[in-house]
Amino acid sequence: QVQLVESGGGLVQAGGSLRLSCAASGRIVSFNGMGWYRQAPGKQRNLVASITSRGSTNYADSVKGRFTISRDNAKNTVYLQMDSLKPEDTAVYYCRANRVGSDYWGQGTQVTVSS
Repeated sequence: QVQLVESGGGLVQAGGSLRLSCAASGRIVSFNGMGWYRQAPGKQRNLVASITSRGSTNYADSVKGRFTISRDNAKNTVYLQMDSLKPEDTAVYYCRANRVGSDYWGQGTQVTVSS
């Protein structure tokens, strides 16, 4: 069973930065893709950024130019560098990994941006 463990969340002022990490118990090269999603209270869980096994990336319009997703295959870890944070970025951030027939989620990490 694959486990994904997120870390790096916290409280930061607007304009600040955080780096989230998602450590996988398995080899991330075995996944078709990995991504970060977020869910604010009372809202749907939405894609923030994703990265394929070949390194292609995709971002939500709201974070383009501010967030960067990357992966370290040797460490089986995916990162989300978040810069120029805004109060509207406040949410629980979840890591997701998928391969054919399987879908895995982490437990989430809280990010709170104060104005």
